[in-house]
Amino acid sequence: MSITPCRPKWKGTMTDRERFNNQMHYRPVDRCFNMEFGYWKENFQAWSIFTENGITNNGEADRFFNFDRIAGVGGKTWINPPFPAKVVEETETTRIVMNADGLLGEEPKDGHDTIPHFTNPTVKTPEDWKKVKAERFRRDDPERVVDVETLKKKHPPTRDYPLGVGAGSMIGKIRNMLTFEGLAFACYDYPDMVEDMVETCCLLVEDFLDQVLGHIDFDYASGWEDICFKSGPIVSVDFFKNVVTPRYRRIGEKLHGAGIDLWYTDCDGDVRPILPFFLESGINCLFPYEVNSCTHPAELLDEYGKDLRIMGGVDKMELAKGRKAIKKYLESLMPLVERGGYIPFCDHRCPPNVKEEDYMYYLDLKEELFGMQ
Repeated sequence: MSITPCRPKWKGTMTDRERFNNQMHYRPVDRCFNMEFGYWKENFQAWSIFTENGITNNGEADRFFNFDRIAGVGGKTWINPPFPAKVVEETETTRIVMNADGLLGEEPKDGHDTIPHFTNPTVKTPEDWKKVKAERFRRDDPERVVDVETLKKKHPPTRDYPLGVGAGSMIGKIRNMLTFEGLAFACYDYPDMVEDMVETCCLLVEDFLDQVLGHIDFDYASGWEDICFKSGPIVSVDFFKNVVTPRYRRIGEKLHGAGIDLWYTDCDGDVRPILPFFLESGINCLFPYEVNSCTHPAELLDEYGKDLRIMGGVDKMELAKGRKAIKKYLESLMPLVERGGYIPFCDHRCPPNVKEEDYMYYLDLKEELFGMQ
């Protein structure tokens, strides 16, 4: 689909790739890297700037707003084949659906963006895991083989944008499979099963990395580990330290061996209790860094110095309060952008309670404060 941008790209003297690498390595840049994490589904129906221009998803929105380009490459490092998605039951207002992880979840029929209420996990016992592992986590699955030559042509070394390699999920997707409560109980009832699940995830990621590292010049690594909420991680710190961290350390050794020294993981909530173990493993960047369940990004960047980077951290609650609050908050981020190691954008998908005109003001103000003067 051809997208006509609604605004010019921020001026600059560097390529997007040069800018991203310099900014995230605390080196001089022409201006801040300009990106956003995206929007709720409702935004594409409620904001006239989207509806009147046929913008229906986050990829189209990135091109529409002319953000700097950032891309990633991933492999089949989770369930394959996925469970067949299907509707199991319906009521007047909700439907019970099976998702790709095999969970049954209740979701509203009106289509508003929300996390389904999961009611029945795929795996409850070691016997369940043994069966699912044999059927859907085979390391010799031919679909896990990467077409490296096609990727090399798609992302040549002469590209002008940063490219990341997917480093998977060690426990977040397991949480999806077991459910929040299921994982909490399984860590105590079936610790050997959970550790085998983590080891399986690690092996599948290592198999993928072994195929692509050294063949493609990656700028960063990325992962997904949504295991924290406003009160901290949903697994114990000891579990994360003793079970998850050693696997991440193995992945980190592969990444560092390929010259990749920037690694972010997408983990919402209060990450502070497990942040030292992220850093120990090699994960040195937080994304999209939710403020309200943690703290202002300046506090962590001051505490950890140049060992840590943050992407995100623009409080979506402040975006919803209007222009005065938006200006005050963005001004509080200016020292972080100037110092480096920090890229500001909304600290998750921008919600529909942010007014469209205030969001456009936010984008304009970002350029004024963080663009090339």
